[in-house]
Amino acid sequence: MRSAKPLKNKQYEKELRKLQAELCTLQEWVKHKGLRVMILFEGRDAAGKGGTIKALTERVSPRVFRLVALPAPSDREKSQMYMQRYMAYFPAAGEVVIFDRSWYNRAGVERVMGFCTDEQYKNFLDRCPEMEKYITGGGIRLLKIWLEVGDEEQKRRFEARIKDPVRQWKLSPMDLPSRERWYEYSRARDKMLDATDTKNAPWYVVRTDDKKRARLNIIAHILDQIPYKQVPRKRIKLPKRSNKGAYDDRKSLQGRRFIRERY
Repeated sequence: MRSAKPLKNKQYEKELRKLQAELCTLQEWVKHKGLRVMILFEGRDAAGKGGTIKALTERVSPRVFRLVALPAPSDREKSQMYMQRYMAYFPAAGEVVIFDRSWYNRAGVERVMGFCTDEQYKNFLDRCPEMEKYITGGGIRLLKIWLEVGDEEQKRRFEARIKDPVRQWKLSPMDLPSRERWYEYSRARDKMLDATDTKNAPWYVVRTDDKKRARLNIIAHILDQIPYKQVPRKRIKLPKRSNKGAYDDRKSLQGRRFIRERY
């Protein structure tokens, strides 16, 4: 059972560093084996998706761990097959693609806010498991993670964003209505999980009232879901600097424009 005692920063940083080192090992394995991995992060607004993704990606290569956070669809994209614009970002060999929200927008915000019809919503719930079976059958490892924040904690986080000028940008036009429609989002979540939690592509839920513990648990879970080994690496030796063509390269910068040293 999760401890109610807050995780101290020092302990959190120590555990995060260990997990991030393992992510670097996983990264080399993904490249070595040409794996294709897709991770979907969904959840309530202010559930901590951004901070979790930052902790997951800050020590790995963006060429391997690619983040996809699509804006609202254009008029042209609205006329396409619903999944079409997401498929362009699916991973190639040696890539891990992270979706900060995904095609599950249709089962969440689009459903609750009336951005899709009842027929479109029902069709999505019917067809999504078939599509994900096709994805996993094609060799892509698909991980789906739902971040669930409690009522009072969501309220506290929204209020903090409203008051803090460096966090106000996190308030999207959909955030405040999501607070008002808490139970509508709960019902949409439950129907989505009922319809799309499958053997081929199961949902994993994490409570995120304690952000630090949630981040650690999510990264550990991802590492558990993708079997990997240490890839042998050649020993690296730093070469000596050559003095061929040597000149005073520091003096040659005199007279150039330098940034003012304010700190």
